[in-house]
Amino acid sequence: MDAMELARRLAGLGQAREAQDAYALAIQQGADPAGQLEAAVYILQSGGDYRISYTCFQGLYNQGHFRKEAFDFMTQAFYEPNVKALKKRYEKNCKLLEKYPYLFRKDFPPFQDLPIRFYPYDGSGFVPYFVEEERFGDYLNFKNPVVGRNFFKDLEKPVLAEDVFSQYELEYLRDNVRDSRRVGRENHVYLHYSDWKTFCAYLQCLNLRPLLEEKKLVFLMGDQLGMYPIDFKERFGIDYSQYKPQPLAIREVSRLIWHTQLSAHNGGDFFNEIFDAHPHLLALPSVLFTEIQETVLSLRQLLKEAKSEEELLGRWSQGGKTRIQELYRMGNPTDKDILVGIYLSNKIAVSGLDPRSRIAPAVFFQPHFLDIAYKLEESESGRVSIGAEAAKELRRCRFLEEFPYIKTFTPMRRMTSSYGATVHYMYEMSKLMETAEAEDPKRKKTVVGDEISDRILNRSFMADPGERLFKDSVLVRFEDAKLNPKATFTALAAFLDLPYAPSMEACTQGGQPLNYGGYIAGGFDLAPVYKTYDGFANDAERYYIEYFMRDVYARYGYDFHYYDGAPVDRARAKELIAGFTTLNGYIRETWKKVADSVAAIKKDGVDVPPQDMEQARQELTDHHLREIDAQRLKIANILLRQPLLVNQENRPLEMMPKLEPDPALLERPLYH
Repeated sequence: MDAMELARRLAGLGQAREAQDAYALAIQQGADPAGQLEAAVYILQSGGDYRISYTCFQGLYNQGHFRKEAFDFMTQAFYEPNVKALKKRYEKNCKLLEKYPYLFRKDFPPFQDLPIRFYPYDGSGFVPYFVEEERFGDYLNFKNPVVGRNFFKDLEKPVLAEDVFSQYELEYLRDNVRDSRRVGRENHVYLHYSDWKTFCAYLQCLNLRPLLEEKKLVFLMGDQLGMYPIDFKERFGIDYSQYKPQPLAIREVSRLIWHTQLSAHNGGDFFNEIFDAHPHLLALPSVLFTEIQETVLSLRQLLKEAKSEEELLGRWSQGGKTRIQELYRMGNPTDKDILVGIYLSNKIAVSGLDPRSRIAPAVFFQPHFLDIAYKLEESESGRVSIGAEAAKELRRCRFLEEFPYIKTFTPMRRMTSSYGATVHYMYEMSKLMETAEAEDPKRKKTVVGDEISDRILNRSFMADPGERLFKDSVLVRFEDAKLNPKATFTALAAFLDLPYAPSMEACTQGGQPLNYGGYIAGGFDLAPVYKTYDGFANDAERYYIEYFMRDVYARYGYDFHYYDGAPVDRARAKELIAGFTTLNGYIRETWKKVADSVAAIKKDGVDVPPQDMEQARQELTDHHLREIDAQRLKIANILLRQPLLVNQENRPLEMMPKLEPDPALLERPLYH
């Protein structure tokens, strides 16, 4: 019995819920148009998931099947119950615009003559119906927190944007373009709409009142584009040049650029150095997340306890006293306000800031974690939850929640390269800390850990598409940034809605050139692209990484250098793990410090005598490596099943979109 037959039988027996599920399955399995209509009508009328019916009616209509029936159901079920609210919003917006001085056309068409109807889909969005074309369009969420274009590419003139219909983007422009009086020059946001009636149609869905209050927006329709930019002194008698430019206020800063730390030695510092001293950023090098949290907390406590500005300034010793006064006078600053105040007080963060910029700067934030350890948790459903404590900390962070506008980008370096570089770094740090550890026996020992397991479990490039911090995110390959910096950073600046600046053509800190020392190949040196770290990674380790990250390699354009495409089963995984001799050698060498620091070891409940301690310590190290191997095999067995990976809220994870360098600016072939 197929799904359609089962659905009809269940419906006949009055088993509505089961019938709904069967009808939904029939739609998924490609029922013919008549069957789809039958299923959609039953699901809708029996109180099932209306979204299934909605999508089905929409599809049937656009495909030319049962157009009258599908349209009638769509209109009666979804449009007519909401038309009064749509009309009321339209008329309210028209009244606001009739009085607005910077809209130069007022012949609003009657509601019934608008060229687009909006059919509510859920609490967030609509599906437009284009009346003349007799066609339903794609789902629109006017509050979707994504800035989808480079509004601020060129700031020589006031901002000009074409056909902006997103409530979120309109609010973004209002909040990030500075007031003309504060910058001492004409600085309105010019919004050009190619068609007057289309603009009017969208007034059914937008909330214009908060957008018009500051009179910052100028609306231009059709051929009115020739008015841009308006001479406000001549036309309106407003001479903005008479106003003295004002210093940036803390609350003018409303957007955050979150530079995520994917993993160790992924090239993050290079990106920090490129964006340093950008004229439209408050940028610091990587900061420990715990330290920035503690600074925000301590400053909040100080603001709360201080009885006067004098007491506050007397107790604050970290500079930026003008900003601390500003926070104090707010009365109840948010954590976001405090973070912005900290950045504005830092000489490095403001080193390149343009004081007369047309836009407020973004906070460029790269929180650093000492350890990003991902863990797997299996569920009965067969899904596997993967996550890290660091990710939980970020979700709990108030100042991140309080930024209304967030762009996220994640640098990625070839997995085997960053793996070898990390092992190298861990080993160097272990040797460097030996003297300090010897002087303080209680000090925690610095050792090489199981970096290969950490590497294949680290899924920082995967995100829940519904999670606020990743709604507007992109992944950038380190190799693209090194080999084609102009093409890559032009594209990245466009994604981040920044102008490409000359400061991005040099690696600096606080606007000053950097002096790279030691084994770090900094700046635009190409060595990190091609370095294989053969002394710190062997072929078995790299084969293993490439196999378990093969979906990542395919998605982000990396060719295999070690994995040969052969199938891997449990036996093969065990064989590869046995070949991790390079990593195990460094673990053994550095972990010996831990074993040597153990004063007493029991065997069969009896203290090992002094003459046998060396052997016992050797066995302790061997035991540690056996435990690591057992954990490696456990992880491999889980991943070999290719489970669906979900976050700790059981929502599926998806790979971030990849940034594509500007093809017109490529200097070298793309890296593979």
